[in-house]
Amino acid sequence: MATSDPAPATSNISVRRGDPLVVIEHVQKHYGDFHALKDIDLTVNRGEVVVVIGPSGSGKSTLCRTINRLETITSGTIMIDGKELPKEGKGLAALRADVGMVFQSFNLFAHLTILENVTLGPIKVKKMKKADAEAEAKILLERVGVAQQASKLPAQLSGGQQQRVAIARALAMKPKVMLFDEPTSALDPEMINEVLDVMVGLAHDGMTMIVVTHEMGFARKAADRVVFMADGQIVEEATPDDFFTAPKSERAKDFLSKLITH
Repeated sequence: MATSDPAPATSNISVRRGDPLVVIEHVQKHYGDFHALKDIDLTVNRGEVVVVIGPSGSGKSTLCRTINRLETITSGTIMIDGKELPKEGKGLAALRADVGMVFQSFNLFAHLTILENVTLGPIKVKKMKKADAEAEAKILLERVGVAQQASKLPAQLSGGQQQRVAIARALAMKPKVMLFDEPTSALDPEMINEVLDVMVGLAHDGMTMIVVTHEMGFARKAADRVVFMADGQIVEEATPDDFFTAPKSERAKDFLSKLITH
């Protein structure tokens, strides 16, 4: 698709599903003298799958973690469904419940069973009755293919199974948007596809997703939009077809050429 140049990051892509759900405007992030995020503008609409890619150290994970305030921002605004992210307190906890997060390390509670891991948030945060939370958790565990593991501890599961449980745990909170921060990077190669298959299913079901990943096959298959970052900036945005076949920036061309040759 032809674009005017320079276009704001939120207006140069034709793929749009619903109304804006996550709106990031002029976000800056400093760690001391290091400028990790440089004037980030990004809008993710309801039902859209945005895959964030780029070289190591480009700011991808930092951006992902600012969206639910695991990382504070130096300046700018982040809105979730029309509400600005509070800095702390009950308002932040409530908004975080709308933002599911799946990390590269599964972060399951080792002393709790799989079922207990998935029901903990709904019972503690959403004040659900235990029986209702367990019924919903079993449906979610079935959805991600680990229903038979419900009574086991995390250490008894493979990495791929643990990550699928982590996805079910995030879904149990009924989030408006799901963040995935390199969800397959800690997995053995044979386990990667079982997690990506669950994520593709979520995308097809219309879940709003922001995915930081090195898995280009997932980006091609499931993304509505690819966001390419380098040096703390969004360098380029495009549909997967456009990005992988005709990247516009030299940084993206260089990044893709290295993927292909290695």
